[in-house]
Amino acid sequence: MFCRRDSANRSISKTRTMTRHAAIAGLLAILSLGGYAPTALGSTLIKNICRVKGQEENTLQGLGLVVGLKGTGDGGGFLPAMRSLAQTMERMGLPLGEAGLRELKEAKNVALVSVTVTVPGAGARQGDRLHCVVSSIGSAKSLAGGRLLATALQGPDINNPRVFGFAQGAIELDDVQIPNSGRIHQGCRLEEEFFNPFVQDGRITLVLDEDHADFQVAQDVADAINSGPLGGTFTYEQALARAVNQMNVEVIIPAQYQDDPVNFVAQVLNYPLLEVQTAGCVTINERTGTVVISGDVEIGDVVVTHKNITIETGEAAGADTFRPLDVDQTGGAKLQALLQALNDINVPPADVIEIIKGLKRNRKLHAELVIE
Repeated sequence: MFCRRDSANRSISKTRTMTRHAAIAGLLAILSLGGYAPTALGSTLIKNICRVKGQEENTLQGLGLVVGLKGTGDGGGFLPAMRSLAQTMERMGLPLGEAGLRELKEAKNVALVSVTVTVPGAGARQGDRLHCVVSSIGSAKSLAGGRLLATALQGPDINNPRVFGFAQGAIELDDVQIPNSGRIHQGCRLEEEFFNPFVQDGRITLVLDEDHADFQVAQDVADAINSGPLGGTFTYEQALARAVNQMNVEVIIPAQYQDDPVNFVAQVLNYPLLEVQTAGCVTINERTGTVVISGDVEIGDVVVTHKNITIETGEAAGADTFRPLDVDQTGGAKLQALLQALNDINVPPADVIEIIKGLKRNRKLHAELVIE
């Protein structure tokens, strides 16, 4: 059903591989003339698949009290909430009497909650307001109509008592079916600036996003930077960029940019990268019968029999039994072409999905399979 690769196609593939780095160097030479050129066909910019380490989101967190509930709070039987309420009352000049926590046994309009705030990857400045997520951690039935008392928020390091902000305000439920969780729009006010350093020991680290985390892609990013205008000033033993693993690429900041790292990072992120190739992925939604193919997914030599139709791929396919593919195709048979063949003979979506599962079970599907 599928065409075999001929010698011309293999020659094309080899030529493309040999000229790959030369093409990158040529594009980067344009950059050195000032500004940058639009990306070439089939290429992208490094910043489209990477971020600089230090640009990740962070979470502020704290424990607080929600008041004003209509009898749907934790109640006097949940002692952690009652102790928190007692401490709050004491700070406000109203300590408990001799009866202690028994005085709060009817406090059904109070709930102990967890408060979390997400700080954007770019950081935030003092005085900025951010959204809060509030979730009950006790026996409260609902937070509807409640109001969060001023709650101190600490950083992601629980051993560091530093307070970065305070949260308070009226709670809005995202889903009435989940009344134990809600949010406060712009309920957090930062008291400290929150920024992550992006330069460590004279280096930056580029982090590939999840969809492009791959050993070859990481090496391609390093090669693109080393082939650029600044990469030529370094020896092979001390390359400007080095792929550490499939997700991280370390880049040395040249001496002339040590005092201006932002300019250097801006230039590096705008380097073009040719032919980004990652491991393929096939996502199946069995409920809707949808099949989504990410990447150029190949399949191995296989014979697929469906009712009275037989489809063969690879070298087993006879000259009179295969359908022609794109003459520029290199590599093995493509899953996309198989799906087109199955569609041409009106195979139902449910059967197509079962065929793809069978390819995976027989280790003939050269891609990750995700079933939703």
